[in-house]
Amino acid sequence: MEKKVFASSFALVLILSSATAYAHPGRTDSNGGHYCRTNCAKWGLQDGEYHNHNGGRSSSSSSSSSSSSKSTPKKSTAKPAYKESGLRVYVNGNKLSFSSEPLIYQNTNLVPLREIAEGLGATLNYDNNSGTIGVTKGNSKMTLTIGSKIVFYNGSSETVSAAPKVIKGVTYVPAQVFARGLGAGIELDSINNSLKITY
Repeated sequence: MEKKVFASSFALVLILSSATAYAHPGRTDSNGGHYCRTNCAKWGLQDGEYHNHNGGRSSSSSSSSSSSSKSTPKKSTAKPAYKESGLRVYVNGNKLSFSSEPLIYQNTNLVPLREIAEGLGATLNYDNNSGTIGVTKGNSKMTLTIGSKIVFYNGSSETVSAAPKVIKGVTYVPAQVFARGLGAGIELDSINNSLKITY
């Protein structure tokens, strides 16, 4: 009887530990994190959102307790992946209003997809399953994919500096890449933190 109880208890421990280990699948990078691709809402994340597997915190209690035994404490060098930019966007001299603040990510200006598309008079076709964004305006066609730096302009591919991202439920696209893909002229004024788009 005791052997059966022990075996059952041991099996239960193995099941629980394996469930914990596989609770959030996905390979991690050298920083211990990755971009969420599956069941993101289940883990409180957005599709394409970067996060760490140490609970999303920049440091853990184990690192703080072990730091006293080392001569130089190890501090987290992780920086926020993105931040609000305050970028002002103008189309043919008219300032666009965004309900979500434009962001800066990897030195690239990101703006909300729907609002920049509306401001440029473009038509969107968004495939939620594949994360593919089709954009058309006149004879210009562009295809972007969430998490991919490869953009197609009228069928020709180009690698750009930053991929479209979903952040807090809002899809963001690289502002200059998006405007140029629709055949618009762009002028970035870094002193006044503004982007002028003209047709």
